Amino acid sequence: MVWWGLFPTTMSLFFNVIFCLFVIILLNRWIKNIQPDWMLTQSELLTIYILLCMGSVVASHDFGQILVPLIGHVSWFETPENEWRDLFFRYMPKWLTIQDKSILEGYYEGESTLYNLARFKAWIPPMLWWTTFIVALLFVMVCINAILRKKWTENEKLAYPIIELPFAMTQDSGTQFFSNRLFWIAFTLVAILNVVNGLSYFIPSIPIIGVRFRNIGYLFTEKPWNALGTVRFSIYPFVIGLGFFMPIDLSFSCWFFFLFRKSQHVLGAILGMRSLPGFPYDRQQSLGAYLGLSIFAVWTSRRYLTRILKHAAVGRSDLDESNEPMRYRNAILGIILGLAYLVGFSYKMGLTIWIAVSFFLIYYFLSIGITRMRAESGAPAHDLHVMGADYTLATFLGTRFLGRQNLTVLSFFFFFNRAHRSHAMPHQLEGFKLAERSGFRSSPLIISIILAIIVGSVSSFWAYAHDSYHFGSGGGFGWEPFRKLQQQMNHPSGPRILESMFIGVGMVFTFVLMLFRMKFFWWPFHAVGYAVSGADDWCMNWLWLSLMVATLIKWVTLKHGGLGVHRRFSPFFLGVILGEFVVGSLWSVYGISANTKIFPF
Repeated sequence: MVWWGLFPTTMSLFFNVIFCLFVIILLNRWIKNIQPDWMLTQSELLTIYILLCMGSVVASHDFGQILVPLIGHVSWFETPENEWRDLFFRYMPKWLTIQDKSILEGYYEGESTLYNLARFKAWIPPMLWWTTFIVALLFVMVCINAILRKKWTENEKLAYPIIELPFAMTQDSGTQFFSNRLFWIAFTLVAILNVVNGLSYFIPSIPIIGVRFRNIGYLFTEKPWNALGTVRFSIYPFVIGLGFFMPIDLSFSCWFFFLFRKSQHVLGAILGMRSLPGFPYDRQQSLGAYLGLSIFAVWTSRRYLTRILKHAAVGRSDLDESNEPMRYRNAILGIILGLAYLVGFSYKMGLTIWIAVSFFLIYYFLSIGITRMRAESGAPAHDLHVMGADYTLATFLGTRFLGRQNLTVLSFFFFFNRAHRSHAMPHQLEGFKLAERSGFRSSPLIISIILAIIVGSVSSFWAYAHDSYHFGSGGGFGWEPFRKLQQQMNHPSGPRILESMFIGVGMVFTFVLMLFRMKFFWWPFHAVGYAVSGADDWCMNWLWLSLMVATLIKWVTLKHGGLGVHRRFSPFFLGVILGEFVVGSLWSVYGISANTKIFPF
């Protein structure tokens, strides 16, 4: 947050959690030599991993780091010039914000301390209220996952590529994994690479190894090719490692559809359509694709979901709940109660009830789509910037229809709608899959996950407030939603027809891709790749080349060696991932301890 260096929670596999797990395993192996009875088992190690993931989600770059700055932003930055007080100050939920500038002065200017009775009294009420909201928001996801787990994990046998590394690290306390020669070769090579690149950041005479942070878009200066804009040309070893475990059609589709999206920009320039603001509406196409994946996932599960609803209603069916995280009836009740609390909370904030219901239905539909794509493909990232449920409502209904009160409340929900890279729901389902794969009961995880959410929420509030009072906050992410809100109120609009149309285009194209995939087994294009490949999104712009390399490596491996060779080389690519994560984390620890920026691997 302070040094703006590494972003561990912007990728699907959190490198800070993997590093913590690595350190714990090293300590566990040391304990084995002293007191074997004290060793942690695989189930205990994986439980720690899951809880660290949940805590990291709540404190993440795309969640807690956005929420905390929202609490005092308007009160501190409103001026006669921006007219925020007249525009929307009166619509602010006072019980969730801090409006006393004497309390906020130290937060924004720094060189102060949080540890003052008056400041504690001001911060504790919004912290506690927002924590209850976060618990309800993420608990509904747990309940949805409890219902979908059997269908996706046991019936469809989705791949869950993201869990390969934590599972391998903890199996037999890592004995077999950490004794593999291929693993150590890869780990050492990538570790050396990142040590050298880290040193080159401080000593410019040391050359950077590899290709990083290059933009080849400047090479295309002539029309229509200059419409390509920014084209990142970067190689990330850990992405190649993750891509090796993705289904090959999915890794191929990610980079293919990125180039396909870029070609739309060129085609638009040729046809003279660049005059349309936003063409070809990359993010809107992605939003439509995410919604399409969600609808398709629910539709193909309709018979299974109907059986569960009947089972919950009558209590008698042939459904086996013995291995489920919770009983289906309890899961449905949890969804109902959780949604009721969220809607009631939103209503107290000032949101119209039917808008609140629509908002959360859209949000959880998107969540199902994101979780499905992670379980099926192991996509290294899924950001979908500023294309959340708040945007969807404003686009289809218009800001004029929503009104100032609703728009103000929706601005506070920006913290879990800005981007979906650190989304909690995929981590929860991956936790249930780890439990099933390693043979321990997932039901005790529910309480542990809730406790991790509470601890993560309170600790992230404390950490961000503590650092801000010490270093000062420039407003952080608070500028994004409230400047947008100012623009919406100064220039209210009706439904945005073109953007709505391209959301529909993305959805229909996704349905076509999925139907072709069901009809033709050889069909190489996957809708998940189309969804995550937005050319205007942050992640795929950086990752497409690494996924192309991973696809080529995996294709050659499978074509000339088969599944046996693929399994034999798996430790090598796990070593690539772990080597980069461990050394990158050590650089991060150094940056924090030395109060300096570091090489962002």
